[in-house]
Amino acid sequence: MRLILAEDSTLLREGLVRLLAEEGHEVLAAVGDATALLAAVDALPPDVVIADVRMPPTHTDEGLRAALEIRRNRPRVGVLVLSQYVEKRYATELLTADDGGVGYLLKDRVVQVDEFLDALERVGRGQAAFDPEVVRQLLARSTRGDPLSRLTARERDVLAEMAEGHTNAAIAGRLHVSQSAVEKHINAIFEKLELTGTTGYSRRVLAVLRYLGS
Repeated sequence: MRLILAEDSTLLREGLVRLLAEEGHEVLAAVGDATALLAAVDALPPDVVIADVRMPPTHTDEGLRAALEIRRNRPRVGVLVLSQYVEKRYATELLTADDGGVGYLLKDRVVQVDEFLDALERVGRGQAAFDPEVVRQLLARSTRGDPLSRLTARERDVLAEMAEGHTNAAIAGRLHVSQSAVEKHINAIFEKLELTGTTGYSRRVLAVLRYLGS
């Protein structure tokens, strides 16, 4: 894939550039702030942007705002956002910004190279990829209200896997159940969450998370 990386930590940025190049990806640009990120995307549109949430000058949400602007102006460009912490408002905003090709990972997940590269590949394919801890906290925030509380323990497990961006086949393998069982659980989830009209893989993830974040 053709990638643009935005990360203000020189050490992490250079480490990611080397890792991505070794995996056969082409890093078109590696920059340290949101302004440079937007300029790089305009000059050399990539397949995926990898961006830190907090970057200069204020180290608040510059990277996220740049990522959302890229998605608005270039919806075919995937965006994988990296964050030091679970920032629920940012995660929800990114989750509901579009219907695919988005991801949100904690920086600790980058150390797990296989998981990071898997998330990047999924975003590049137009799918969703969200950190399990982000999903866990979003789900935990929502347990206070119905109808989420009506889900069984297994349905909640399936919902969490869906929210991370996994396919039905992948969920079956991760939970050690049949794919038909996963499909039955998903149908039950959508019925209980009143989302039975939702179709399509990425739209189903966003529909569930939009509901959870409401």
